[in-house]
Amino acid sequence: MKMVGAQLAVLRRAAGFTQRTLAERARVDEETIASIEQGRRPLKGDFAEQLDKILDTKGVLAAAVDNMPEVDLIPRFAEEFVDYEQQAIAISSYQNQVLPGQLQTTAYARAVFRSRVPVYDEDEIEQKVAARIERQQILHRKVPPTTSFVIWEAVLQDFLGGKEVYVEQLRRLREYAERPGLALQVLPFGRTMHAALDGPFVLLETPDYQRLAYSETQRGSQLVGDPDEVAILAQKYAMLRTQALNTEDTRSLLDRLLGEQ
Repeated sequence: MKMVGAQLAVLRRAAGFTQRTLAERARVDEETIASIEQGRRPLKGDFAEQLDKILDTKGVLAAAVDNMPEVDLIPRFAEEFVDYEQQAIAISSYQNQVLPGQLQTTAYARAVFRSRVPVYDEDEIEQKVAARIERQQILHRKVPPTTSFVIWEAVLQDFLGGKEVYVEQLRRLREYAERPGLALQVLPFGRTMHAALDGPFVLLETPDYQRLAYSETQRGSQLVGDPDEVAILAQKYAMLRTQALNTEDTRSLLDRLLGEQ
């Protein structure tokens, strides 16, 4: 990402653009250009093609993006979602396999990536753990997004990474359960109704009040912007919250699980 960003900066200056004038021509924020050039934000394929046309760079940037190394920190299919997530004013997440990335401890995140098949090498694992922890800064912004997490109880019964990792992670969840603006709810075993049998998903609301949905599969993902489809998932999430324990009962469950350790 830093290499591609540096290439963009060289090509921009050679074409006689400042970051501001290029941003105006491409109809994006100046910060977007700055972030890409500094390697803090990925240059995506469609935008690379647009910049190649503006800068008359004969497909150089598009080729660079197409040949990014596989070790890249964020899978290409998830890049757009991560961009929206960092700007979101509201996040709602239902998870039934692992804890939401925003709530994971470093050790738990490491255990998640070590479970991957085929396996990552240790350098890749540490890079991906660092990227995941960095994404958590969204919860520590001066004005953090309003967040809601619904987690199936099976996730809390899984000792991913071992007992020490498990206990540390429970304590982290208990701390987050007290944060203002963050609602943590557990969907317990034994419910006779379940609104999300199709699997986990995330709802986002952007600063301009656009509503988006995101879901992942074994080998890819889907970012949904169609209002009708997003509305269906929003209905599912609203029903899930009524089926889950309320926030107070969720805190009591976490206390009980910690007391058993």
